[in-house]
Amino acid sequence: MTPTDPTQFEQCALASGLASASQLAEARHSLGRAAQNADPSTSAPGERRLAERLIEMGVLNPWQAQQLLDGRTKFSLGPYDIIDSIGQGGMGQIFKARHQDSGQVVAVKVLPREKSTPQAVANFQREIRALASLHHIRLVRALDAGSEGNVHYLVTEYIPGMDLRKLVRQRGPLGMSLAAAIVRQVAEGLEYAHHKGIVHRDVKPGNVLVTPHGQAKLSDLGLASPLDCAAESDPRYGKIVGTADYLSPDQIRDPWHPTPAWDIYSLGCTLYYAVTGRVPFPGGTTREKVRAHCEQRPVDPRRINPQLSAPFVETLAALMAKEPTRRIATAHEVQDRLNPFILPDAGRLPAVPLPPLEGAAATAPAPPPVVRLPWTEDDQSSSLEMQIAVRKDRPGLLVPLLVFILTPVVIVGGALLLRWLARTVF
Repeated sequence: MTPTDPTQFEQCALASGLASASQLAEARHSLGRAAQNADPSTSAPGERRLAERLIEMGVLNPWQAQQLLDGRTKFSLGPYDIIDSIGQGGMGQIFKARHQDSGQVVAVKVLPREKSTPQAVANFQREIRALASLHHIRLVRALDAGSEGNVHYLVTEYIPGMDLRKLVRQRGPLGMSLAAAIVRQVAEGLEYAHHKGIVHRDVKPGNVLVTPHGQAKLSDLGLASPLDCAAESDPRYGKIVGTADYLSPDQIRDPWHPTPAWDIYSLGCTLYYAVTGRVPFPGGTTREKVRAHCEQRPVDPRRINPQLSAPFVETLAALMAKEPTRRIATAHEVQDRLNPFILPDAGRLPAVPLPPLEGAAATAPAPPPVVRLPWTEDDQSSSLEMQIAVRKDRPGLLVPLLVFILTPVVIVGGALLLRWLARTVF
């Protein structure tokens, strides 16, 4: 290869259409003659320096540059040009894209080719149908769907900002007002979905998209399930699906009968995460997390975020009640219960990042005394799919049982002892 021959990176950049020959020449010129005359053994670092320069020039973004360095040249799917990677969803990768004709920026969820089993494709199409039937400002809106070869994709509106999980990890635990405002908006979307006969089944911070202005939308209906008899036609009928950190006890015990109460509990766990920066039951295996949801109380959130009020914590407890009959009944009621905690200026995210979770403990006032909260417990046994066995060990029953057995023995023994003493003495 002569010094004037393009490198593999340059060939890929030209073939993809992401960079022009003049832009590559400008980038090479700015790097100096050393980059042009690089020894072949150092060609890879030279290519990387060229890629970094194109990023600095605004020609490429870091994701595009890495794809080109990896030898990829195709950045389109149907009528959409793929711009960037947004993240990984439950059903596949999510990309930022632009429509080639209209220029509209969208989000494209792609079912990877290696995961395109008949069941995965059926589930993906189910998500497409579920989204297509829902039109609400608090639910991410479906725009298009299609396939190219063996690649299936779903196009939705693009939401600028970040998901709630990333927001909390970046800023630390949110205040009551902002957290309540975000979760209340999600409850609006859930109320509409429930009214349409759909249970989301995977409500969690990672599926709550938040704009810089504090607008929230619920995404990822890949695990959604119908409430009516059509639920039995779902290939996941009777299986526990979702994320272990946010599963409701009733979903774990009875996965055959989806109800809105599942989403209400998961929404409570999402609110708990928003104001504490941690899931209700951190650590442990999936089995241990599932068991904890059925049996344990989470740590009082005021021990992590002392700014939370008692009424707010009571509302949080009502969202996360173990027994569905003690839980807040509807998404509409969730909105009513959260309204008092939302201040007039809660519609925009704070300009100054909140202190990180690690630093909060050092600067926060001493936590209040530990108070027994109204978290409810359920004594019913569990029967689970997914080979998850939740066994209820109740050490609390041991003492009453011993008292019940030993009390008559003590009474009879005492009477016999008194009778013996009476005969001996008299």
